[in-house]
Order: sequence, then C-alpha cells, then structure tokens
Amino acid sequence: MVSIEVHSSSVSQTRQIGESLARWVLSGDVIDLRGPLGAGKTAFAQGFARGLGIHEQITSPTFLMVKSYVGRFDLLHCDLYRTSGPADVEMLGIYEELDAGAVGIVEWGERANGELDAVVVVEFKLSEEGPESRILEFTIRDDSVERFGSLWRIQGAR
Repeated sequence: MVSIEVHSSSVSQTRQIGESLARWVLSGDVIDLRGPLGAGKTAFAQGFARGLGIHEQITSPTFLMVKSYVGRFDLLHCDLYRTSGPADVEMLGIYEELDAGAVGIVEWGERANGELDAVVVVEFKLSEEGPESRILEFTIRDDSVERFGSLWRIQGAR
C-alpha cells in the first residue's frame, strides 16, 4: 500500500480532486471514502461523477443507500452509514453491479469490513487551516499504484 496526502482548502477544490481521481479508474474499481460527517465525502463524489462525464446532480444516498448514474462507466454511489455490516451490504446488490463493470464510490466503506476490495481508500480529515480545509489521505492498493501514481501531481499532494 502507498499513501499520499492531499490538502484541500475548499469544497470546490475537494470536488476537483475527486474529478482528477476519476480519470484513472477502470471498470469494477471501488473507491472507499471514509471520515466524519460533513468532511467532504459527498463533495468528492460529486467531482468524481463529473470526472466520469456525469452531469446529473449528485446528492448523498444516505436514505436510499445506493444511487446509480450513467457516464463513461456506470457509477454506483453508495452510502453505508445506515448498514450494520457486510450482510447488509451484500443485500444491496452492489457486488453484482461491480462485477458487471460499474465503478463504485462508497461513503462509509469501512462498514463493509474489508469486503469491498477498494483500489483506493480516501480518509477525510478536518483541518485547522480553515472551515472548508481538509486533508485527504489516499491509500492505494499495491496492484494499482502505477495507475494511480499520477495522484502525486494533484495540487497540494505531499
């Protein structure tokens, strides 16, 4: 695993970072977004969707748990906050969609207890630099480091 830390000073920049990441995803990839409520996971997902050519309004799927969108890849935007573990996640049917080639961006992915096999985990941390400032720590799976290595070029990477 390789970790890259990226600093974002605004919601807009968090969206741009998500959009940048979308350039490198492949069919079946899962991006796992973790962090406290209000940390920017949905803003990141909005940018990610834009990077896949999706122009619909992206909102948090907290109550629906899964929303689907069509772009360069079919996108599953999942929010596992209300799930209680892997059995609940299994019942959502997302694994079948991923196996069929959809890309998943999953908020609260840690609730699946490692069952998602994410290529990238993004940990959102609040920053003292300002009310919209965030630190995004990307952890990239070893077999995906070469593909996502360009993240180093994202503005603010350290």
